[in-house]
Amino acid sequence: MSVPQLRDIGVVRLGYAGAVAARILGGYKALDARAQRLGETIYAERLQRHHLKSARRIYRGTLRLQGLMIKIGQTLGSRPDLLPQEYVQVLSKLQDRVPPRSFRRMRPHIENQLGVPIEEAFAEFDRMPVAAASLAQVYRARLHDGRQVAVKVVYPNIERLVRSDLWILKAILWLEARFYSFPLEPIYRELAANIPKEVDMHHEAQNMEAIAAQLAHRPDVIVPTVVHEWTRQRLLTMEYINGIKITDFKAIEEAGIDIHALLRTVGEVYMESMLRFGYFHADPHPGNLFALPGNKLALLDFGLVKRFTPEFREAFVGLARGIFGEDPQEIVDGLRASGFKYKKEQDSEAALAMREAFRAFSSPETYRDRRLIDAVNDRLTAIEKKNPMIDMPGEIALAMRVMGLFLALAFTTGSNVDFGELVMKYADPEPEPANIIPFGQTAAGA
Repeated sequence: MSVPQLRDIGVVRLGYAGAVAARILGGYKALDARAQRLGETIYAERLQRHHLKSARRIYRGTLRLQGLMIKIGQTLGSRPDLLPQEYVQVLSKLQDRVPPRSFRRMRPHIENQLGVPIEEAFAEFDRMPVAAASLAQVYRARLHDGRQVAVKVVYPNIERLVRSDLWILKAILWLEARFYSFPLEPIYRELAANIPKEVDMHHEAQNMEAIAAQLAHRPDVIVPTVVHEWTRQRLLTMEYINGIKITDFKAIEEAGIDIHALLRTVGEVYMESMLRFGYFHADPHPGNLFALPGNKLALLDFGLVKRFTPEFREAFVGLARGIFGEDPQEIVDGLRASGFKYKKEQDSEAALAMREAFRAFSSPETYRDRRLIDAVNDRLTAIEKKNPMIDMPGEIALAMRVMGLFLALAFTTGSNVDFGELVMKYADPEPEPANIIPFGQTAAGA
């Protein structure tokens, strides 16, 4: 497909997304203009109604546009620490309740990938998927040898939507740069580099085996086993994991699983992966994390996995130690070494304010009080206004997404897990040897 054709598709999708955004923002602006006349109580009630109406518009819009728009909606729906609860309640449905593509439509695509009829590859194959997401959907099946498996199938022609949505995102960020100082271009670069890899199932299979090897010392963490015989470029067959979504707190409690112990495992896995190994599962929305009996954690969906360079990992560790340690100068050094750029040189006073804000944001007390979260966000905004950021490393976007998920889960559960303590536990100056499989090799060939 040519660039002009992609732009034509992108213009239509951008026009629809822009119309939705205009109605939402226009509603907020009109409501704010009448705030004094309405009075505090009526204003608050109407604001809640507009939150709900806006969330439903975004939900319908993402389902209509599909592609990356659903992934963006999933991210928003997993952040109760940042968004009003009306948005989270509506958009969290995108994590595992995206309307699936019909089996009639998907079957020819599945068999084209397999190279044989479905019945030749599988003894049983459920027609209804167990999960449908932004780029693919997952079916439950049984191999002829009796093994229960999950079959992840990338949607036909999804590459076209991904390319057009990246074009839309670039256009939105171009407009954003004219009104706001926060640099979002690095986020675009990171997405543009990584999203196309998410539809390559051979790449995902390699990621799964590499992460499984890295976490082999943790019997409480499960990564599905890849079935290479029936894995193709757009189709991945793996061990079926029958777990409970990590945000289904009622089912977790009924299963006798300790949510706080499970959340600590989540924090340990991600902090060790990022800080000690510099290699981590970078798409941790709640639909990709399952609770299993015995307080075990299952990780799913390895399309997006990030590897830090040794130099960036060292700088990132220094930054983390500065925030949660005793020397604020480590923050200044870590920001500089990892690639952050500010309008003015960072000083120790600003670093100290940043440290206090991040510490407050990650404390168990803050998880339980939305007002404290708002106060910390206000302080970080004030720091940003005093010395605007002009560039940041793209790796930080994924790291912040991981940390944001943990903090969101902690906020939702009222967890007593100390995030700062977890960071310091794994922020060693030198990494321990990691059993990481080089890309291009399977577990057997490593």
